[in-house]
Amino acid sequence: MRSATCSLLILSVKSLSPPLSITAKDNDGLISNLKRAGIIESDRIERAMKSIDRGKYVRKDPYRDTPQILGFNATISAPTVLEGRNESTKIHPQLLALNLVLDVGSGSGYLTACFAEMVGTSGKVVGIEHIPELVQLGEQNVRNDRPEFLDSKRLSFVLGDGRQGYPDEAPHVGAAAPTTPKALIDQLKAPGRLFIPVGTDHQSIHQIDKDKDGNITDKDVMGVMYVPLTDASSQLRTF
Repeated sequence: MRSATCSLLILSVKSLSPPLSITAKDNDGLISNLKRAGIIESDRIERAMKSIDRGKYVRKDPYRDTPQILGFNATISAPTVLEGRNESTKIHPQLLALNLVLDVGSGSGYLTACFAEMVGTSGKVVGIEHIPELVQLGEQNVRNDRPEFLDSKRLSFVLGDGRQGYPDEAPHVGAAAPTTPKALIDQLKAPGRLFIPVGTDHQSIHQIDKDKDGNITDKDVMGVMYVPLTDASSQLRTF
């Protein structure tokens, strides 16, 4: 089994944080409103988000800024949570061109597809889920929207415990860790960025950056409340 470094690690689609009041009639309007509100500032990210229609990934109120239930005790976050509420939580476009994005808890496949659009043909995105039906959901949604991502292997979905990462393609990833995990920082590519929810009762997203020289900065950027990222049996226990 080969080891790899990852330029961007994302733990996603588990948030229940309250959204902002942003809504629209279609995907183009939703992304334009997010840009107008200052949630999206990068033109590249705006173009990518407009190219992936959220309505093809969530059936109820896709263009309303609210989290939606996917089933199997999983959710898709509100767009403002996915995009971040200020510039510090946004993904710098340079990071998305480096190598690999690992999306832990890929759910509907929406954010995973957005990453695939942003990394371009030279990058690769892996979405990992531990519920087979959610792996199938993500694959089906992307197949119905952007089948070329799957056909070209730019994007793939795998079944596995995201808390253990995906050793074939990326370093170990933990979710909602009580403290910032040193092992993930050690394995992060330079330059690279890790977004991870840290804490138990009171959680926040930490943005951990490793520069080209290996220097680390750790910033608490946003309070969140995440659905626990647990093993499959625990997640399905109350479903």
